[in-house]
Amino acid sequence: MFKRILIANRGEIAVRIIRACRELGIETVAVYSKADKDSMHVQLAHEAICIGNSPSSESYLNIPSIISAAEIADVEAIHPGYGFLAENAHFAEICESCQIKFIGPKPESIRLMGDKAMARQTVSKAGLPITPGTDVIADQEEALRFAKKIGYPVIIKAKMGGGGKGMKVAHNDGKLVSAFLTARTEAEAAFGNGDLYIEKYIEEPRHIEMQILADQYGTTVYLGERDCSIQRRHQKLIEEAPSPSLSKKTRKKLGDAAVKIAKAVRYENAGTIEFLVDKDENFYFMEMNTRLQVEHPVTELVTGIDIVKEQIRIAAGEKLGYSQEDIHTTGAAIECRINAEDPSNSFMPSPGRIDKYVPPGGPWVRVDSHVYAGYVIPPFYDSMIGKVIVYGHHRHEAIATMARALSEMQIGPIKTTIPLHLRIMNRPDFIKGKVNTGFIDRLLTQTQTQAKKEIHESV
Repeated sequence: MFKRILIANRGEIAVRIIRACRELGIETVAVYSKADKDSMHVQLAHEAICIGNSPSSESYLNIPSIISAAEIADVEAIHPGYGFLAENAHFAEICESCQIKFIGPKPESIRLMGDKAMARQTVSKAGLPITPGTDVIADQEEALRFAKKIGYPVIIKAKMGGGGKGMKVAHNDGKLVSAFLTARTEAEAAFGNGDLYIEKYIEEPRHIEMQILADQYGTTVYLGERDCSIQRRHQKLIEEAPSPSLSKKTRKKLGDAAVKIAKAVRYENAGTIEFLVDKDENFYFMEMNTRLQVEHPVTELVTGIDIVKEQIRIAAGEKLGYSQEDIHTTGAAIECRINAEDPSNSFMPSPGRIDKYVPPGGPWVRVDSHVYAGYVIPPFYDSMIGKVIVYGHHRHEAIATMARALSEMQIGPIKTTIPLHLRIMNRPDFIKGKVNTGFIDRLLTQTQTQAKKEIHESV
């Protein structure tokens, strides 16, 4: 087992990894930007090293600075968390060349599955369903020809995409032309690569993903699915395990498909295969995330498996201590991402000082966060400041626990997504499990309609 690990990340995920390392008896080294000098991960690590200025391009994405910190601190391994360099094959290669273990998959797996168009080809060759789509398209004219062939709506995606960036839906020729230009600009800014491809857009499907673990000795298992359908701008807001509307038969098919995909690319460590599932439970491969997911805690609660510890054990050369037959899920878990955003104002970011912070507690409630009273949220990074995760013996119990936990939680004076999550927990369609990727759009449309009605009635 490793004795000393550097965490190439920040915020709640850095804190999460530090806690796992402490329980495994591993020393941790935190890296931080100047904006994060007071962050909790800096305070909890055994050692902390400043790696640059506040912008991520000068700190958390600065590979030479991170490698220098790793060499100065004499670490044996680097955990990238998620985001930043977690799916950067070049970074993984540099770690290997410096004889530092990258806690994640091999660079070739990252590169293959990070290229979304190549990933589609790989999955198709493995005999698994993908949505009709293209390879990389050269220009708008080619995009228009494809859309005409398969019919609208279509979705434009960045070849190296993730996190909803470089992703646009078009319902007609005019929208497609403008969406193509916008997606290319976003992709170039976010990934340094403006290549795009197009898929047939499946309207209001469920977004279901399968968590897998694979060791270095050929054993690959799936830990059940997560339903991530409640999202806005293709970014997830709420995740739960298991899915409230997936049959046992389809669940097994998805799990088997996920393992088949992982084996096809000789995958090692933790990963997630994402699928779109329509109303008839037909499913289509969407992408593979070659890293730890934000929503990993819901899987941990229903399986009892600590995924971060398993990542570290696998990277250290240990075998998985169980087979597929040994994995069982019990109960239900729900996660709400707490973002420093104003849902009533187009989810406008709300950075600033937190003067009041009261996290929820009580049975079956877990809070993963890095904030505290007096903490200043910097404007340079993702707006997520924490996650509330709950467990229940069944889904209705988990919903009741989440509603109670959210009602206890107080963060101010900044705006957060807590009120929106509370509304969702109390909606009959959510309680009945009638969710798909159009859920938030419908909710916001209803809210705007109701607001206009109230204004009209008051005049």
